Amino acid sequence: MTDTITAHLNFRGQARSALEFYRTVFGGDVTIATYADTHQADDPAQADAVAFGQLTSPTGLRLLAYDVQTAKPYDQGRNSFYLALHGDDPVATRYQWDRLIERGSVLTPLGPSAFAPLYGMLTDRYGVTWIVSAG
Repeated sequence: MTDTITAHLNFRGQARSALEFYRTVFGGDVTIATYADTHQADDPAQADAVAFGQLTSPTGLRLLAYDVQTAKPYDQGRNSFYLALHGDDPVATRYQWDRLIERGSVLTPLGPSAFAPLYGMLTDRYGVTWIVSAG
């Protein structure tokens, strides 16, 4: 089993430019899926905003970023990042999810998504928001 934790930066309309900037710093490839690409564009004005963004560098650095939906509150100083936990063993990932959610709250139930066989979001008992995925 392999687990990794990756910084997941949250923006309001700047995720694309931030990822491109970090690419100039670290090198590598940027992957972007917009809200339109993932069929999550509840607000037409946000269709081209980043729903999933990733920088992968040749040295192994991985950085995730997205534009917070306009319907959700955003305070750069308060919810500017998530921890993204990705595992290769769905059984172990479900166990980790079950432990992290104890006395926490589910933001997105753990299940299949458009970009991962297993995906969910939760806020743990300490107020830390986790993106949990496997696949």
